[in-house]
Amino acid sequence: MKTAFLVDGLRHLQFAVFPPRCLLCSAPGEDGRDLCGGCVADLPRNRVCCARCALPLKSAAALCGECIKREPPFAATFAPFEYAHPLDLLLVRLKFARNLAAGRVLAQLALDAFVQDNVSTPQALVPVPLHRDRLRERGYNQALELARPFSDALGVPVREILVRRRATAAQSDLDAAARRRNVRGAFAVVGDDLPAHVALVDDDMTTGTTIRECARVLRRAGVERVDVWVLARARK
Repeated sequence: MKTAFLVDGLRHLQFAVFPPRCLLCSAPGEDGRDLCGGCVADLPRNRVCCARCALPLKSAAALCGECIKREPPFAATFAPFEYAHPLDLLLVRLKFARNLAAGRVLAQLALDAFVQDNVSTPQALVPVPLHRDRLRERGYNQALELARPFSDALGVPVREILVRRRATAAQSDLDAAARRRNVRGAFAVVGDDLPAHVALVDDDMTTGTTIRECARVLRRAGVERVDVWVLARARK
């Protein structure tokens, strides 16, 4: 509790000295965030989507065709935004430009949506891991950087029980079948006393191949329910 008050105090001091500026248009930030109200309004909310994988849909339906054909190993997906402009600019800054301020803003927006959407709270947050070589190259795991503010706000612990034991090629360069082969056997669960209900945390979800494999490994290790929390979901 003292730590939270200290962090809030330092944040207020920071904004008093350096008022928040919008990361997208450089206008003054609003509501204590580095985004202005106009740019927040422009962020594409993912309101009509598959209940299982959060795939954006043209019209309301309980499940998308992919989840009907091949049931995913996770129970539900929370993805408050679509992967589209201008949200993609913030995600790229977080993932590739070492801009943790973008991650902080995105986490704040996701927490607002979390409360509005009445999302089920898990027992632990599990960030999708990077291989040690990629982590050394990037300097941080963007999934872990998102999980931490979620943990602080919701009082849910972060459990790094999932590890990436094999380096994999970039998924963006592969077709669907190659993506599945690429991540097969790449993840493992470490430790014991696993929570019954966890949420996998990552920045975005495109085809969902990596998330599916992570969830499959967790379920096989004994986790009863796996949810997915991502900031954005790409259209098919």
